[in-house]
Parts: sequence; C-alpha cells; structure tokens
Amino acid sequence: MESAGYDPKWVEAFYDEYADKEWERLNLTPARYVQLNIHHHVLLKALTMGMEILEVGAGPGRFTKFIVDDLESFSTVVDISPVQLDLNKAKAKEHNFEHGVRGWHQADICDLSMFDDEAFDAVVAFGGPLSYVMDRRERALQECIRVTKPGGMILASVMSLWGTIHEYLPGVLEFPKTENKAIVASGDLTSENSKMATHYCHMFRSGELRNFFQSHGLEVTDMAACNVLTPVYGDRLADAHKDREKWIQVLNMELEACREPGCLDMGTHLIIAGKKPS
Repeated sequence: MESAGYDPKWVEAFYDEYADKEWERLNLTPARYVQLNIHHHVLLKALTMGMEILEVGAGPGRFTKFIVDDLESFSTVVDISPVQLDLNKAKAKEHNFEHGVRGWHQADICDLSMFDDEAFDAVVAFGGPLSYVMDRRERALQECIRVTKPGGMILASVMSLWGTIHEYLPGVLEFPKTENKAIVASGDLTSENSKMATHYCHMFRSGELRNFFQSHGLEVTDMAACNVLTPVYGDRLADAHKDREKWIQVLNMELEACREPGCLDMGTHLIIAGKKPS
C-alpha cells in the first residue's frame, strides 16, 4: 500500500499548539520517565564526548540538555516549529545549557540544505521526525546521512506500530474494524484511512526500521524498544518510583528487555542507532 503524503504544515501547527507540553510529556508518569531514561541510555551508548551534533526535531530541549551536559558536546538545534525553537532557547537559558548550543534554526528534516555535507559528527532525530514525514522518509534519512561525517552516527526514534496498539488498545478498539485493518496494513495513521484519527504519522515495525537504515548503507549498531514493561501502568508505578531500590530494578529490567528481539515491537517508540560507512 502506498504511504500517505507528508503535511509539514500540520506537523508545524501541531507542535506550535502542543508548546510546553512537549517538555513536560516525559515527566507525566513514571512510565514516561522510563522512556526518557531509555533514550538517554541509547544516546550515551552510541555517541562520544565532544561531538558536533545536529539535533533535528529537538523540541524544547530535553535531549539537547543531555547532549550538552552529559556528552559535553555541541548541539545545532533544528525544529519545524518556531514555538518549539523559542522554548528550546528559553529552557537552555533556564537550565544552563545554552553555552553548548551553536544555534537555533527552523527547518524541515527533508531539507537540511542550510548545512554543508559531512558537517556533523552525528545527527539525533528523537521524537519521531522520521515518522511524521510519511512518504518523504527516504529523503529525510538521505539528508541526515548527507550532513553526517563518514563514520558518524545517526540516531532516531520513531513511532512503533504494535507498541502503540499495545499501549492504547482500548482506544484502538473504538476505531472501526476496516480502519484498523488499513492502519495495520500500511503503518500509516492518516485522515484518509481513519475518520477518527487526530494524530498523523507512520508507525514502524522493528524489522521495517532496521531494513530502512540498512538499505541506505547504515550499519545498525543498536535498537531498543521504548518502553516494554511499563507503558500500560501509568501512575500505578508511583510507589515503586519513590523507592530507590525498586526503581533501579525497574530501570535495569527495562534496559535489558528493551533490546530483546522478541520485545522490540512492544514499546510506543523504537530507537535506532546507525553508523555511516567510513
């Protein structure tokens, strides 16, 4: 089935309206905090200190802060949403990581022409940019590869098909059967295949995502589900979150489970790290 068309204006408007909720999203419940932790873990595992990093779809700066503080690296921040860029600037000042930001740019992941070839040691596209571009994802990944130095890394997180259904199953079952059949077949959630959909993106299977990176010559060095054990529990993990020993157990089990081949499709997001040939 042909993939649905990309609507950059919808993505821009969505994140303009979503505003500061994007900063708070990963702190809303203990399960969301696990998602933040897994992204953080993959980031630190894949990248090294002192890098020049292009951060595409950076939002208000949750991961920008990690790049600057934990990797002691520099981030060039890109987002399609001017509201998210303004928030990133504000959070950088508020949380003292503005010294590590080279600049803030409004741009589309499908067109990074403002940046030279091989300008960055790594590209980080967390938060789903490669899911939102729908039928333009080939172009988007090519642009990320173009601006990355040989031997550099490309990290991305995308929406997961089965993981999203796993977390939101009661709501999914409110959709007509014919709509769900079309969504599962294509991985696309669009206004064309669902009258009930309000959020539009392509949801990947883990094998599809791996093949996508490999077909562009990238060596897949890491893949993780985000997250496996905790997404359906929400606030029910609040007591465990308050108990340091129990919470460390939760995080350690998640970090092991999230890379199990049989678990990769069970988180709402998939995270991948790919290395560009030297």
